[in-house]
Amino acid sequence: MAETEVSSVVSDFIGFLNASPTAFHAVDEAKKLLQKIGYEQVIEREDWKLEAGKRYFFTRNHSTIVAFAIGKKYVAGNGFHVVGAHTDSPCLKLKPVSEVKKAGYLEVGVQTYGGGLWHTWFDRDLAVAGRVMIREEKGGSVSYEHRLVRIEEPIMRIPTLAIHLDRGVNDGFKVNTQSHLLPVLATSIKAELNKEVAENGPADKTVNKSRHHALLLQMIANKLGCQPDQICDFELQACDTQPSIVAGAAKEFIFSGRLDNLCMSFCCLKGLIDATSSDSDLENESGVRMVALFDHEEVGSNSAQGAGSPAMLDALSRITNSFTSDSKMLTKAIQRSFLVSADMAHALHPNYMDKHEENHQPKLHGGLVIKHNANQRYATNAVTSFIFREIAVKHNLPSQDFVVRNDMPCGSTIGPILASGVGIRTVDVGAPQLSMHSIREMCAVDDVKHSYEHFKAFFQEFSQLDTNITVDA
Repeated sequence: MAETEVSSVVSDFIGFLNASPTAFHAVDEAKKLLQKIGYEQVIEREDWKLEAGKRYFFTRNHSTIVAFAIGKKYVAGNGFHVVGAHTDSPCLKLKPVSEVKKAGYLEVGVQTYGGGLWHTWFDRDLAVAGRVMIREEKGGSVSYEHRLVRIEEPIMRIPTLAIHLDRGVNDGFKVNTQSHLLPVLATSIKAELNKEVAENGPADKTVNKSRHHALLLQMIANKLGCQPDQICDFELQACDTQPSIVAGAAKEFIFSGRLDNLCMSFCCLKGLIDATSSDSDLENESGVRMVALFDHEEVGSNSAQGAGSPAMLDALSRITNSFTSDSKMLTKAIQRSFLVSADMAHALHPNYMDKHEENHQPKLHGGLVIKHNANQRYATNAVTSFIFREIAVKHNLPSQDFVVRNDMPCGSTIGPILASGVGIRTVDVGAPQLSMHSIREMCAVDDVKHSYEHFKAFFQEFSQLDTNITVDA
């Protein structure tokens, strides 16, 4: 790939990151990218009329999205070639009652979501973003609409305590997530200037002033172009306002929040788009090329839109059944399918080298990391790792291996959840990064390129490669 093309991929990724402060926004951006090249939206509540050679996508809760392109040579029972990732990241989410008043300050009550490095959220300029349910009245009828919102300017902050009041802080900064993590929105004195807003605040049937600060509600309403009393409910989270950038003395890094896992989400989506952008791309494809980006991986995937839901199986079933009435074809299709579970990996940290197993030390610029775990915290096995590595070899792409130390716990991904729930062959992979689960993470520009190229090659190569592999015959 030419350097200009590499820069284009990275530039597009930076744009995707900066437009995606929440899972809802990430799905919205993915939707725009798919529609731009002709993917058609199908609705889960409706019947699907699918055709070979066509491209489709659906969303669930607007925080999960599944896109698929059906090969022109596809027949029912053929396999699905899937890359799965997740749209969510550890963050601070506003509580159902977020109004907190203490010592003359207006603070915002938040919940910790996922396993974040919470000390990194202190002294950052924070905004809010998410989705809002709006009530609209037209012609005597009432309707309710889901709308995305993002306040981009810094409106709150979590200040640290002065060292003079905590002399031992550098011996260990211990965060009480209940009492220390409340962002400051304003002071009560300045909030008095908004007294009129508070007095004329939302009606009882909405998100009322006893639940959230009237000042915050007014800011959200202003951004949406509605009145505060039209806001019925919302799911908002605190967001860092510092933009994602290409950085480092040699411009080799990306500094950003949410690299875990928007990096893998973008790279597999971009790979699918560029492997299905023209009719000729699907001319000789006998399978279905698919990307599935799930919500709630950071908290276990157990939701209606998480990888633990029937979403994946529903998609495989509905696509297969659109081409046959034979129920046995779905089982055949699953056995011919393959899932790449893509979730960021732990790069070797130069200041903590003893945290990695001696022979498994993934490095930045080293390409996608294939993750192994004998206890099935990752779903990789010899067959699936070989398939994924063989694609890399054919395209001269680097790849690496990771095994956690025996004396350390191992994280997990959507891989084992989908492998056991659907019965699909799976390999767990991810681009290497540092500062995972910090408000500000880092990865290598090269690994964005490597990941994109590897996923694109997987979509283009898998059908042919799989015909040459024998396991259960």
